[in-house]
Amino acid sequence: MRTLFLCLSLLLITAACKKAVSEDKMMVVSDNDETVAAASEEVVMEASIPPPPGEYSEAKMEAANIVKKDNHQPKIIKTGTLCFESSNLDQSFTTVKAAIIKHKASVQNDASGKNDALVFRNITIRVPSQAFDNLIAEISQGVNHFDRKEISAEDVTEEYIDVEARLNAKRVLEKRYFELLAKATKVSEMLEIENSLSEVREEIEAKEGRLKYLQNQVSMSTVHLEMYTNNPSESGATASYFGKMGNAAKEGFNNAATFFLGALYLWPFILIFLAGFFLVKKRFRRKTA
Repeated sequence: MRTLFLCLSLLLITAACKKAVSEDKMMVVSDNDETVAAASEEVVMEASIPPPPGEYSEAKMEAANIVKKDNHQPKIIKTGTLCFESSNLDQSFTTVKAAIIKHKASVQNDASGKNDALVFRNITIRVPSQAFDNLIAEISQGVNHFDRKEISAEDVTEEYIDVEARLNAKRVLEKRYFELLAKATKVSEMLEIENSLSEVREEIEAKEGRLKYLQNQVSMSTVHLEMYTNNPSESGATASYFGKMGNAAKEGFNNAATFFLGALYLWPFILIFLAGFFLVKKRFRRKTA
């Protein structure tokens, strides 16, 4: 009898142990499932939220690799300023025009005129950078003295590479935003990503504009040319002095004529003013009398 009781007790204890073990396993599995679900939810949330501006190291590294692959040549902006006296402006301009055509340059601005002392012509020329030195040399031929001659070369290589790298980084970031927008499922997430995309697009357009400006300035150099000659109608100090007196007299006469012509346009108002003045003066006399 005791033996039977012991056997039944052992069976009950074994069954209880198995049940406890199975319950522990189920609890472990349940905890693991909850952990996995929470982790996947965090990943989804992280993927759906766009990265904050400035924190896109991967985009920067990718853009830097793009820039490193491109071996940049030095980016130099050349500018020249020439000012000299010419004995014959027409002949000097003919020489300059031939040099412009020869080196495939273009005239950006051409201003000419004269004053009491001289006749002048100021020209702004845009020339391909590789022909800049040759154009300066040809214009300088036959010039005995320069009142002003300045040649400057500004190195913008560092700025050029920096702008290009930032532009590439912004483009990579834009691509990531498009990928996130395609995966977004909530309207709020879509709106947030679209706002970030709009900001990135504005920055890209600004960088593109700056890069195009640098490219244009590097590829085409600028030459400011100032030529002048003494006014041929005024030779010598005495002639110049009396010439200035004659010009002053003419200007005075012209100003007086202009004044009287303007007064003729206003004659009705002048008559009204005079009539009112005399009426007021007449009444004032009556009161005093």
